[in-house]
Amino acid sequence: MTDIEFAPGKRARTAYSFDDLSIVPSRRTREPDEVSISWQIDAYKLALPMLAAPMDSVVSPETAIAIGKLGGVGVLNLEGLWTRYENPIIPLGEISSLPNDQATRRMQEIYQAPIRPELIKARIAEIRAAGVTVAAALSPARTAQFYKAVVDAGVDIFVIRGTTVSAEHVSAKTEPLNLKKFIYELDVPVIVGGCATASGAMHLMRAGAAGVLVGFGGGAAHTTRQVLGISVPMASAVAEVASARREYLDESGGRYVHVIADGSVGKSGDIAKAIACGADAVMMGSPLAKAEEAPGRGWHWGSEATHNELPRGTRVHVGTVGTLAEILLGPSHSADGSMNLFGALRRGMATCGYSDIKEFQRVEVVLNRG
Repeated sequence: MTDIEFAPGKRARTAYSFDDLSIVPSRRTREPDEVSISWQIDAYKLALPMLAAPMDSVVSPETAIAIGKLGGVGVLNLEGLWTRYENPIIPLGEISSLPNDQATRRMQEIYQAPIRPELIKARIAEIRAAGVTVAAALSPARTAQFYKAVVDAGVDIFVIRGTTVSAEHVSAKTEPLNLKKFIYELDVPVIVGGCATASGAMHLMRAGAAGVLVGFGGGAAHTTRQVLGISVPMASAVAEVASARREYLDESGGRYVHVIADGSVGKSGDIAKAIACGADAVMMGSPLAKAEEAPGRGWHWGSEATHNELPRGTRVHVGTVGTLAEILLGPSHSADGSMNLFGALRRGMATCGYSDIKEFQRVEVVLNRG
């Protein structure tokens, strides 16, 4: 990022979104069916470089299983409706039918129900019984309280996800989560985020994270930019964190930390651009909320929308475009990049002549001129 002095004594860095970039084809092309888009984190090799975001409108135990069978990973939100209600279908139905002017207040009330450790174990057990990779998420504030129930239930990948997650949280009121000690004591890979700078990413990598989620303030259902004034354009954020990964790789003597773009990945072209900027995989919400099987029934929201003091998200209508299988693997019935997301990635890589994700991270990109 380049510094610009926009007023005496005040500088800002220029930064770019995925829309500001285009991928440049090379001298070589390949057959799409000869391109590998698989990735591996720890012991888990996955056919698709994607995680479904831990959002109640996207991931239920049923959709986590379906996404797992299609080659991705569905991350269950352990602070959502599935761990607060024995039968979440009722509150889900209510949320999808709320008038817009009542949605935020009523959702805050619905999410006041307590989180039940026995439901955490039951939901994880349900996913595990299907034989897919089990991933589940807690916010930093709830991790210390509930992580034991999560690990005891047999989670494969543990995700600590918040709007902004740091390895150094300062508080005079509560004892902060010691991320380095916490990760060291777990026997499962931990993915942590979000962050958007090299320095923030280095702290998380040094704390032992197996993967770092890049991004905050973005996403179709987030209003963090409007409420807090915080956001970083994703192309610059991913590229900067990828540069930190290279530095940490040397510093640690070869320990590779995965970079996962989390935010502003709304179309198939955004997936390709995220990887071109250095990501190993993407975390997606709104594209999967458009699936016929999605629990949000055409509506989409995240945990930020239900905060009881300062909501930083909203319920948005995204509609329905097709099944999960069609959205992830095709066939597509739309030319707008909303379906066959990973078929498009495979074809884009083939068009540029690259055979796998690691190679494609080196593809040339250009800035679009307005």
